[in-house]
Amino acid sequence: MAPVLIIFYILSAITLSTAFLTIYSKNPIHSAIYLVICFFSIAGHYLLFNAQFLAIVHVIVYAGAIMVLFLFTIMLMNLNKEDEVHKPRITRLGAITVFVLLSAALVMIFMYSKPFDGDYPTTGEDFQSIKKLGTVLLDDKDGFMVPFEFASVLLLVAMIGSVLLSKKEKPGK
Repeated sequence: MAPVLIIFYILSAITLSTAFLTIYSKNPIHSAIYLVICFFSIAGHYLLFNAQFLAIVHVIVYAGAIMVLFLFTIMLMNLNKEDEVHKPRITRLGAITVFVLLSAALVMIFMYSKPFDGDYPTTGEDFQSIKKLGTVLLDDKDGFMVPFEFASVLLLVAMIGSVLLSKKEKPGK
């Protein structure tokens, strides 16, 4: 078996297990740690696809910035055990059932998919260069400048909303 395939299987096992533990863990801090591990393993998948820039951006944006935002939100919400609403067992059973069904569907899709035969035409362009990526993303005619700006405004609104939701009201007002 090729070493790349072994690394792929290990990264896939880490990704799936930490994603499941993120959802199933009762402690929000543990869930955030599992999510960070999942993000790093996904960055490993990007490296296997020879997309180094995308892997580094994924680590910086998701494992860095988004996880800091999640941790601030978790800390500001002050989650206590006595305030926690206990979900009925049927909800947990439903979540596990949906997880198993989706996993089975993904396994079936991968089992019956056709392998890549390499018949796509190549243009000889280097799509790994940051210059080419910047041209594609931020070009004036077909660029993604406006969606980038919308995403930044959306993240700003989410951050302000989390601060306002966690703000304690003063007694007497």
